[in-house]
Amino acid sequence: MMTIRQTLRAVGEAGLDPDAAQAQLDQVFFALSDPVRREILERLDGQALLVSELAAAFDISLQAVSRHIQVLVRTGLVQQERTGRISRCSLDAGPMLDAAVWMNRYSKYWQQQFDMLAATLADIDERKAKQPKSAQSPKHTKKRPSRKQ
Repeated sequence: MMTIRQTLRAVGEAGLDPDAAQAQLDQVFFALSDPVRREILERLDGQALLVSELAAAFDISLQAVSRHIQVLVRTGLVQQERTGRISRCSLDAGPMLDAAVWMNRYSKYWQQQFDMLAATLADIDERKAKQPKSAQSPKHTKKRPSRKQ
């Protein structure tokens, strides 16, 4: 059985040398680190939009949105087509695959934490089931101090 990375190499998607692959991964995480760029990617999901249409959604200048788009273009997350002065952007989620593969390597650690939590909760339930009913729900009756007038 081939891993995802081996499959990608077989298809030709991950033919970068290790240093170039690390640089690409750094660029993807940098691009995704900004909330404006993440919002741009969400807006481009399933549709191509003009830069002006993207910019209308933000309280920043058209120039600032254009800079964010250029970061996404350099990373390969956005494809930009120009026709004269009109620029249309579309999403290319391919570069996110390497980031997802990289993060997925660490899922075994998350799964271990979930397994430990499940074992702890099962242990607590087992202890509760073994306790006599009177001990399971202790009554806390505190006497209130009387008021002296």
